[in-house]
Amino acid sequence: MFADVTAPGADVQSLWRSARSARCEAKSCQTGKISTAEAAAQSHTAQDAAVQTEQSKDSVQNVQQEVQVDYTGLLSFLQRVEDSVIKELNKNWKSHAFDGFEVNWTDQDETVLCLHTLSYPEAQAQNLQVTSVSWNVTGSVIACSYGRLDDGDWSTEKSYVCTWNLDRRGLNPQHPDLVVDVPSSVMCLAFHPSQPSLIAGGLFSGELVVWDTSRTEDPVVWRTGMTDDTHTDPVYQVNWLPEKHRNDPRLLSVSTDGKILVWREERDGQLALAEGFAIVAQQIPRSTRLKKMAWGEAAVGVTSLSFSHFDPGVFIVGVEGGYSLRCSTAAQTPALPHPGGSVPLRAPAEFAFSSHAGPVYSVSCSPFHRNLFLSCGTDGQIHLHSMLQTQPLFALQLSKKYLFCVRWSPVRPLVFAAASGEGEVHLFDLGRSMQKPTVSLKQSVSDCPVYCLEFNTKHTRLLAAGDAAGTVRVWQLSSDFTEQGPREMNHLEQLASEIMD
Repeated sequence: MFADVTAPGADVQSLWRSARSARCEAKSCQTGKISTAEAAAQSHTAQDAAVQTEQSKDSVQNVQQEVQVDYTGLLSFLQRVEDSVIKELNKNWKSHAFDGFEVNWTDQDETVLCLHTLSYPEAQAQNLQVTSVSWNVTGSVIACSYGRLDDGDWSTEKSYVCTWNLDRRGLNPQHPDLVVDVPSSVMCLAFHPSQPSLIAGGLFSGELVVWDTSRTEDPVVWRTGMTDDTHTDPVYQVNWLPEKHRNDPRLLSVSTDGKILVWREERDGQLALAEGFAIVAQQIPRSTRLKKMAWGEAAVGVTSLSFSHFDPGVFIVGVEGGYSLRCSTAAQTPALPHPGGSVPLRAPAEFAFSSHAGPVYSVSCSPFHRNLFLSCGTDGQIHLHSMLQTQPLFALQLSKKYLFCVRWSPVRPLVFAAASGEGEVHLFDLGRSMQKPTVSLKQSVSDCPVYCLEFNTKHTRLLAAGDAAGTVRVWQLSSDFTEQGPREMNHLEQLASEIMD
């Protein structure tokens, strides 16, 4: 009934496609083809021209032809305005409108950076402190001494003197270039002013030692030894004196035994006493007299000293009683009673200034003014003094704790730095403010006291500071603290003279 059948297919042609093809030129778009062309300008034709308008040929002039000048008219004009021009020039010459203005074509650096943090791990392991820092004459080597400045008898404690060359390519902040072992605590250091390898140090035992850093085997070249002339108290400052003869280096040392001693070199490596001074109670106010067993009641302990930069025979000392004293190397008055020794001691004090409320730890004479000096001490105050009057020009309460060191800048008359017991280094610019520091630098995170600081006289942007944690930080100062203004000296003179009146 049902069977597979294959029927032929039906084919119906579409009329819609043929009609649409007839109406459209292209099947891929709904609109006709658009003709396009590229052009670099809106106009069909273009030409180059150096001017906005066309230049006519007849307007071209010969630029090479000589310019005609009416010299007679020019002379007449200059004669007419001569008086007025001279009058205005004189007025400008007398004007002070631009006083203090200085053009600086270099970029100003406003920040103070810590370039290096130097330390000797072995000294830190013994809880030793940085007691002094000193730059050598080239300005590239820094030395520090390790010892103790706080309570305790450290006379038998081993200590060190370390040096770093900051220009060395392989500088290791925790590996000094030279380490000198010292059997007694080193309290102070001073590089020789012209020989870069000589360092003088004062010890807790009262001795003075001179090391030659170029001798690695045995760097000790001179020492005082323990004699009747040697200090009986720790040496808190040592200075090289200007050489009177070429090979005649002399050292000056100060101590809390009241003596200021000058030493000369001997052939056998010994330092011999050349002359000496003593600060005695008879020369200063009674309130500064402190009892010393060795001298009875005569001696007053000396803690710091600074020579005048204008008169090498004048120096300022700070004493334990809180006073600063102006002294002279030309003094001939004997210091009585005579304590014994190979050289009679003289009493150099000539003038006493009003005191701090505690011992004076540091004094610094101005390199730019013959009569100005700074002092600081345990009362946390900085005094600016004139050598011509007893009262300070101003007193600034900087710290609630001790101030251990103050130094004038060697390049800026109005700038100085101070080291505080709160772990800060304060930079002052008296041209900006006389009431507060311009910048306060945090020496360490542990607030350890900063005991010492020194400006670098060669690389004037460097300032070194040592602290109780046993580290030395080398700070790079901004240009604000190293570039002297045009009227800065006048400001310093005015500061001294106006307050004195």
